[in-house]
Amino acid sequence: MARRRQAVTIRHVADDAGVSLQTVSRVINNEPNVRPAMKDRVQASIDKLGYVPSIAAQRMSGSRSYLILALNDRERTIADWQSRQGTDWVDQMLLGGMLKCAEHGYRMIFELVDTHNDHVEREVKAAIAALQPDGVILTPPHSDNPLITELLEEANIPFARIGSREPGAGVPIVMGDEGAARAATERLIAMGHRRIGFIAGPSEYQVAQWRIDGWRKAMEAARLPTSGLCERGDFGFESGLAAAAKLLDLEARPTAIIASSDQMATAALEVARERGLRIPEQLSLISFDNTPIVRFTEPPLAAIDQPIAATISRAVELLIGAAGGESLPTGPIDVPAGFVERGSIGPAGGANDD
Repeated sequence: MARRRQAVTIRHVADDAGVSLQTVSRVINNEPNVRPAMKDRVQASIDKLGYVPSIAAQRMSGSRSYLILALNDRERTIADWQSRQGTDWVDQMLLGGMLKCAEHGYRMIFELVDTHNDHVEREVKAAIAALQPDGVILTPPHSDNPLITELLEEANIPFARIGSREPGAGVPIVMGDEGAARAATERLIAMGHRRIGFIAGPSEYQVAQWRIDGWRKAMEAARLPTSGLCERGDFGFESGLAAAAKLLDLEARPTAIIASSDQMATAALEVARERGLRIPEQLSLISFDNTPIVRFTEPPLAAIDQPIAATISRAVELLIGAAGGESLPTGPIDVPAGFVERGSIGPAGGANDD
């Protein structure tokens, strides 16, 4: 039987470089009080021996845990996973967060918490006690849950609130929702559309209202009607079917619809086809999120591209800085969204515009 290769330890690095364990530890943790020549010498031994620092070793060397904890909504996340409908919110979170953590020798831990139950405080306290994270990322609807934000504030743990503009502890980071909705609406107006419907998300999410605000501001600036042209869903497909049906059954139906999620947009596409409407000749459609599913519809859906990975990456960067003694910005920090134009939008035609 082959013998297991002996693991390279911090002591091997110290012996090879001819320095103390404390010096190696300071280099590994990127502390400022190490001379450049000494840092190069230790790094050369690390590279030569193939030493990979463990989180346990790093945690023992100081007050940091080298962990960032991200909290996501349990109910909605599990529903998305089970439906297998192409939602990639979590994938994008991990992409942005894990890559940024890796740049700084950190790890990101992903936890699901139900913000609606009576155990949220206990669940968050248990996660903090077990992991002792250097920072926490809160996603909607956790971002403005006072049970969570006050607990983190009392524990003196830096945290970022994604999708929140509310003043208070933690750094609020928004993903350009209002501006993106306004820009998408203005694009449709420029194409000649005068009745533009909007399928919004649930009221418990602040971002849902920001998107309505962006749509409404663009419509009002162009002196176009909004009354009766906004319906709410819950970001899911079934709710999109109901909302789209209400809009498309109006006597003066919209010639374009913006939906606040890809699932609701694909639902609107199905309802339009049931009514014999051609896309985009008789109805233009724009979606939010730009998840993989919108590239495979017929026609492919134009979409507001949510900068999820970039937003989580920015949050990680700020939290790691705070763990090193930097102050968190009071915010809010706005990470702008993009827009991907595809075949689901075109000039207004075959319509009954006012």
